[in-house]
Amino acid sequence: MAADGVMLLQGDEVDELLMGQETAILEAVKQAYQTHARQQTDMPPDGFLRFPGKERERIIAKVAYLGGDFDVAGIKWVSSFPGNLELGLERASAALILNSTETGRPMAMMESSIISARRTGAGAALAARHLYPQEQVTSVALVDCGLINFETLRFLLTVYPMLETVHLYDLSAERAQQFCRKAQQLAPKVRCEIQATFEAVLKTSPIVAMATTAVTPHIDDLAGHQDHAVVLHTSLRDFSPQLILQGDNIVDDVDKVCSNQTSVHLAEEQVGHRNFIRSTIGDILNGDAPQHDTTKPFVIYSPFGLGILDIAVAHVTYQLAKTQQAGIFLESFLPKSWLER
Repeated sequence: MAADGVMLLQGDEVDELLMGQETAILEAVKQAYQTHARQQTDMPPDGFLRFPGKERERIIAKVAYLGGDFDVAGIKWVSSFPGNLELGLERASAALILNSTETGRPMAMMESSIISARRTGAGAALAARHLYPQEQVTSVALVDCGLINFETLRFLLTVYPMLETVHLYDLSAERAQQFCRKAQQLAPKVRCEIQATFEAVLKTSPIVAMATTAVTPHIDDLAGHQDHAVVLHTSLRDFSPQLILQGDNIVDDVDKVCSNQTSVHLAEEQVGHRNFIRSTIGDILNGDAPQHDTTKPFVIYSPFGLGILDIAVAHVTYQLAKTQQAGIFLESFLPKSWLER
């Protein structure tokens, strides 16, 4: 490719390129976590753009350098507008730029809401597999029936191939039924069961994935949870500080998750320290984590959502696109030298 050229990938092209690539995505996410734990990454604080009178709506800039075998940099610009669902639109939209670390020039620009959702689902499933390593997991519980839990299910099916039943809870029965139909397209042999309450769904499986759009804590206990339960707290703000302090806490990045009024951040503010966080997922994957505290009744995994994961999966997408000659390549995206203009 020309040095001043840029690859452009539309959303449908990204979706097609990543179809059936669950194992490759899981491996890329795993390596990104491990690389981060080895301190071979750089991620400045995320930039949160908020709007007057809109508590839930935001646009976030995630800038990241991912070293190790990747050696690539980039930025994801992702919006979250929950009200879009009432308009028949997707909640999230995103764009991503990959940059060369040799020249700094952009190599690719791609739609990134699919990448964002897939890396989130893959990260949650990867954590579940290592925090609850039993082979014969036959059921999972999903709280909130939106895209993020759909992608989480996609990758849970990969890491737990004996999965038979998906238990669902959503405030909207219509969304739960819609999720069931999509889940059966994804895995026809898997049975969906809709539960009437959060308490009911909590009792159904040792793996519970939370992906709500809550902005403040609304859950104070996990009464009725199964033994050694692992709660994938992807939504970050469902649990009260008291509940966080009861669990064995694993995060993706300590500094990042202790910010922006997440449940973990609120717990830190309450007790004045971070000692209740046992480890990062990267240290667990590298074999460097302290032993699990068996006195804790459940594990809570709170991933802030790292930009390096977007870069890792975008890099996979970019390599696939080059191999398959997908997308549009602009040979002269950058201008001529100022001396030639």
